[in-house]
Amino acid sequence: MAALAARILRRGPVRSSASLASISGSWDRMCGSALSPPAALFVRPCGGSGPEAQGWSGWRWFRQPVRCGSTAVRLDTDGRFARFAIGDTEGAKQKGGQKQQPPKKKMSRKAKVNQLKWYRLKAKKKMKSPNPEVRIRYKLEKAKRKEEWLIEKLRKYEVPRTPEPVHDPEILTEEEKFYLKRTGEKKKNYVPVGRRGVFGGVVLNMHLHWKKHETVKVVCKPCRPGQVYEFAEELTRLSKGTVIDIKPNNTIIFYRGKNYVQPKVMSPPDTLSKQKALEKYRYEQSLEHTSQFIEKLEKELEDYQKHVSLFKNREGATSVDEERTVDDPTVTSYSE
Repeated sequence: MAALAARILRRGPVRSSASLASISGSWDRMCGSALSPPAALFVRPCGGSGPEAQGWSGWRWFRQPVRCGSTAVRLDTDGRFARFAIGDTEGAKQKGGQKQQPPKKKMSRKAKVNQLKWYRLKAKKKMKSPNPEVRIRYKLEKAKRKEEWLIEKLRKYEVPRTPEPVHDPEILTEEEKFYLKRTGEKKKNYVPVGRRGVFGGVVLNMHLHWKKHETVKVVCKPCRPGQVYEFAEELTRLSKGTVIDIKPNNTIIFYRGKNYVQPKVMSPPDTLSKQKALEKYRYEQSLEHTSQFIEKLEKELEDYQKHVSLFKNREGATSVDEERTVDDPTVTSYSE
């Protein structure tokens, strides 16, 4: 049936009663004689306007879609022509109202290679330019593009914080803090925080240590100045522990609490995995080095512009002195 409808769709516009009769026969073959409209529906009226004036009066009955199998066939009477169509009327109108964008022309492999060669040649000319300002500006633009790309990458690793219940930290006396501090210093159990920073595995290890020990040491090995306090705050929020002391060698002593109960999920859901934490660290390192490189290039560009302006001022001063010596007769007579 779909093939027959496609053949009918490819035919020309229907204008005469004979053509409408042929459509009627096709309709009978598709949908059966019981569903075909009477012949009087295709008689051209004497006058009037609209679809009835175009050659038949039963257009309202005939344009209702008839479903045979899984395909709905309808007769479109929009405009001056009558055509068969497949599918729903509403979907066809929506598709007709939307403007279809022209398909993008695919580039061949040779065209892509030529485009890359052109970009490389352009970059090579800028890098080997005799003007230092052109070279510095090219490096600066490239570094800024990389910085924007790294910032977009780091946004993917931002974990939204889930609303957590309010944690009421336990109040410890000075004697208890002193005792726990000495106990934590004597014991050898510790959790390392490396270049990945705080992620789910660190909190998991803390809970595993708290299963048999009251305290645990968290050693932050590659740690920038002041970063140990950020780690202490983040681990306090995730593990619900209490900070007892922060050592000068970037070591934090945590206490599990008096009424500690090991949670069922020891690794919080709003933390990164081990692999993603490493990827985030690499992007952060690259972003830090790129920012330093941009600052260096901006300083070089500023120094170069100062040097050029100073050189132009000196040239102007020397030219003015030469004009004065030529115009002054005393200086010329003394030189003679």
